Amino acid sequence: MAQSGDIPEGADPGSARHVPVMLAEVCAALDPRAGTTMIDATFGAGGYSTALLEAGADIIGFDRDPDAIAGAAALQKRYGSRLRLVMAPFSQMLDHVESNSLDGVVLDIGVSSMQIDEAKRGFSFMRDGPLDMRMGQAGVSAADVVNKMKVSDLIRVFGLLGEERQAGRMARAIEKARQHKAITTTGELAALIEKVAPRRAQDRIHPATRVFQALRTYVNDELAELARALFAAERALKPGGRLVVVTFHSLEDRIVKRYLADRSGKASGSRHLPETAEREAVFEPLGRQPVKPDAAECERNPRARSAKLRAARRTEAAPRSRDLSILPVPELAALSAFGG
Repeated sequence: MAQSGDIPEGADPGSARHVPVMLAEVCAALDPRAGTTMIDATFGAGGYSTALLEAGADIIGFDRDPDAIAGAAALQKRYGSRLRLVMAPFSQMLDHVESNSLDGVVLDIGVSSMQIDEAKRGFSFMRDGPLDMRMGQAGVSAADVVNKMKVSDLIRVFGLLGEERQAGRMARAIEKARQHKAITTTGELAALIEKVAPRRAQDRIHPATRVFQALRTYVNDELAELARALFAAERALKPGGRLVVVTFHSLEDRIVKRYLADRSGKASGSRHLPETAEREAVFEPLGRQPVKPDAAECERNPRARSAKLRAARRTEAAPRSRDLSILPVPELAALSAFGG
C-alpha cells in the first residue's frame, strides 16, 4: 500500500521520532535558507518541517488530520512564529498564502506511518480495526463505500485506483457478503478478499493490498487532491521557488510526471495528431530523472522502496489553467464523487 515514508526510529514506538523518506534529497532540492518561506504540504510528524526550520526557513505546515496538528504542539513551542500550522487539505494552500509568495513547496504523497500503525484509523489490514481510512476523520468512510456503493462503481474503484486485475470478482463477493451483514472492520474485508483470491506461497503482497489502496485513495480523493495541489503550488511559488514531490505509487507519480512535462514547455501530441506548439515553461525540472532512495535507506525503511522524488524550479511565466486531464485516465475525475 502506498504510504508516506515517515517511519518510527528507536525501540519505543510511543516516543519515536518519525523520519521522512529522502530527507537529505528533499532539503537539497528545496535549498532552505534564512529569510525563505516554504510550505510543508503534508506535515505529518513534522520531519521535513523540522529539517527546513533548522536550515533557517520559515514553514507553513498543512495537514487535514487533526491528530497531526494536535501532535505538533512541542514543535510550535520550539519554533514559535516561524512555524504556522493549518488544518486543511494541501489543495487549499492558496486560501492561506498569497500568490507568488513562496520559496518552496514539498508534497510527500500518501498516508503516514502514524496513521497506518493506528488500528482505530482503519488504514491497514495488518491491525484489525474499524473500516475508516479518512485522513481528515470526517466525511464518507471506507465502510460507507464498501457497504453502499454500487457493484459496478466498486469494480471501477478497485480496477482504476488499485489496478486490481480481479476487481470484478472481489466487488461481487463484497456485494454478496454485505447482503447478510455489513462489513465494518479491516479484518473482515481482508478475510473476504483472501477467500476470493487466496494468497499463494510465492505472493509478495497480501491479496487485499490493492483493494485497500483503492479504497484509501477514493475515500480521500487523493489523485484529484494531488492535481489540485500542483496547480495551487504553481500559483503560490515565486520565480525561482522550488516544487518537490515525493510519491509512493505509480498513479501518483504519473500525475506529477505528466504535470511537470506539460509545465516545462515541452510539445505534446502523438504520432496520430499534429504536434502542439511549445509553450513558455512554467517550471524548469531539476534533474532529468526522478530521485530514488539509496540501498541503505531502503534497508532501514522498506516503505521507502517505491518512493520517487521529482523537483522543479518556478520560472517567471504566468501560471496556466487548471486542467484535470493530467490525471492518468479520464475516468478518474468521475470517481471524485461518492457513487453510493
